[in-house]
Amino acid sequence: MTAAPETTVSAQFLGLLARDLPPDRLTTDPAALAAHATDRSGTRPAGEPLALVHARRTADVTVTLRHAHALGVPVVPRGAGTGLSGGATTGEGALVLDLSRMDRIRELSVDDQLAVVEPGLITAELDRAAAAHGLRYAPDPASAALSTVGGNIATNAGGLRCAKYGVTRDSVLGLEAVLADGTVVTTGRRTVKGVTGYDLTALLTGSEGTLAVITSATLRLRPLPVATATLAAWFDSFEAAADASYAIARAGVVPALAELVDGPVLQAIDPALRQRGAALLVVQCDGAGAALEAAAVARLLAPLASAVETTEDPAEAEQLLAARRQALPALERLGRPLIEDIAVPRSRLAEAVREIRAISARHGVPVFTVAHAADGNLHPIIVVDPALDRLPEAAWEAAGEIFALALRLGGTLTGEHGVGMLKRQWVADELGPAAHALQRRLKDVFDPRGILNPGKSL
Repeated sequence: MTAAPETTVSAQFLGLLARDLPPDRLTTDPAALAAHATDRSGTRPAGEPLALVHARRTADVTVTLRHAHALGVPVVPRGAGTGLSGGATTGEGALVLDLSRMDRIRELSVDDQLAVVEPGLITAELDRAAAAHGLRYAPDPASAALSTVGGNIATNAGGLRCAKYGVTRDSVLGLEAVLADGTVVTTGRRTVKGVTGYDLTALLTGSEGTLAVITSATLRLRPLPVATATLAAWFDSFEAAADASYAIARAGVVPALAELVDGPVLQAIDPALRQRGAALLVVQCDGAGAALEAAAVARLLAPLASAVETTEDPAEAEQLLAARRQALPALERLGRPLIEDIAVPRSRLAEAVREIRAISARHGVPVFTVAHAADGNLHPIIVVDPALDRLPEAAWEAAGEIFALALRLGGTLTGEHGVGMLKRQWVADELGPAAHALQRRLKDVFDPRGILNPGKSL
């Protein structure tokens, strides 16, 4: 009896990898495969991955992709698995390409204010290394202590400080990446300016591992601010807090961050926080004028909020920010979160908040909401019973209405988490047919056999 073609291809592929990779790189151990088959979204793909490659250098990636491309084997790149949209989930017959062990800082230049790092480096570790030289890596996702730089680049992650310093793309100067056929390319440069050729660095940033596998990144660092000032404002409603956050922008103040947390999230974190108000707005200003800017914000918020507290002490500031950083872990203790990631124009943030509340009531689905208020990025989070083998229909209907709301208000399906698996069905609605078709053609140019992270993004 002859083997099925798929079995023959799989065996051939594994044989080539075993031959060409160092012995500690490849595993087919079921426990290891199961641990690497999903991400923090909780999405459970059908079937089991074929194998797992732990890459330690660019050559491991080129060997893996060269053989995968030749044989048509799907490959799913991943870092720490902290993604929230199912972008790192791996199903039947696919290879997991784990980049978390490529975690070195290859260079940190104080003079040029840049770092060259591997994709598996934990984001907070880069920030700490830069801080030793009076610098910082500005992108600051809430998962910074867990997520990798490569994963942040793959989704163009935002984070708490993006109000002033931009999202990940704004700090990526250049990349080393491996195309689907194993070809190594470099994009970008070591300078802040540069417009030679098409901007492939920006294209790969946010491409969710569907165009190439990033193996190194040249990242912009910035000076540590000379001072920071942080305030916490409590409100009687989440809508009032959202309105107040836009008032800061209208006043011409550009804070480093402005984070909103609603009452149900505060209750999940600590009931004592919920007793202080129905919503919390944390604002941080930095730079030489931090104290003056924070004082201006405090005066602006005083007549709108039930209470306002200000501090210039970094330890006290971190305590204020802890509530925002603890939001997702607190909700994960309640059940399985379905985390949405819409963004709307800042002027329509309060309107979005009101509509999300109505959607929650209409479908009988509790929605917990946090937001990067300064750039209109909302995270409405639906929490369901983790024992269910699939998300309830009411949860999907509520999510669909939230996505439709974002588009109707002139916003987007995803501000920083990526499309992954969970939002693919709505992508065409946002892009439109012509742009969607063009993006599919770009995918075909980079990955003609469709092996890179299939079923994700587009």
